[in-house]
Amino acid sequence: MDKVIEIQNLSKVYKNGRGITDINLDIYKGDIFGFLGPNGAGKTTAMKIMAGLIKPDNGDVKILGHSILNDFEAAIAKVGCIIETAESYPYLTAFENLKQFSRYYKNVDSKRIEEVLELTGLLRYKNEKPRKFSLGMKQRLGIAAAILSRPEVVILDEPLNGLDVEGMIDMRNIIKDLAEKENTTFFISSHLIHDVELTCTRIGVLYNGKMLNVDTTKNILNNYASLENYFISEVERNGRI
Repeated sequence: MDKVIEIQNLSKVYKNGRGITDINLDIYKGDIFGFLGPNGAGKTTAMKIMAGLIKPDNGDVKILGHSILNDFEAAIAKVGCIIETAESYPYLTAFENLKQFSRYYKNVDSKRIEEVLELTGLLRYKNEKPRKFSLGMKQRLGIAAAILSRPEVVILDEPLNGLDVEGMIDMRNIIKDLAEKENTTFFISSHLIHDVELTCTRIGVLYNGKMLNVDTTKNILNNYASLENYFISEVERNGRI
């Protein structure tokens, strides 16, 4: 198994005591990894460190063998990500937005832009401006931008937030398709237990900044009636604070 992401002894604690403490985690090629935990558990903190947006107090993250601390450009070269909100230029069309993003990459032409618009269900809106888009459509455009350069790793913070049921199903299918067909590895955070259960192949529970457990979805569902039952029992076993 190829390790794609290695998180080693990662800690970052803020003045208010929130953050993450001593997280260790390996993620393998083709995984759709779900980082599951309530709001405020530290998911976004961990993802911001992975994306190079904030520095950890200690520990490191290696992506495709490169340390984000010592070799950031190499680490992030094959990574697409959306942290917090998907940003776009409101007055450019969906197509022009992606054209703008494509300037960062060598290998993205108009054909690839059309391809990701098709994949994310936005092709028929390609000449519309995102300021008119619903939250769900903005999320889709964000995903389109994140996968534009055929990244090997995609990091998504709460990608299903604000989507309607149809949007969630589409997003889930996009993620599964890319993992299957392009062997893309996904690292997804969410507090939506049901969606993690239906989307992710492996799951890590983060609670009060600590990693409680990591297992395959298959194992969990063999042993528990649902992911929710597993989550509750993990939290109780590790002592609610």
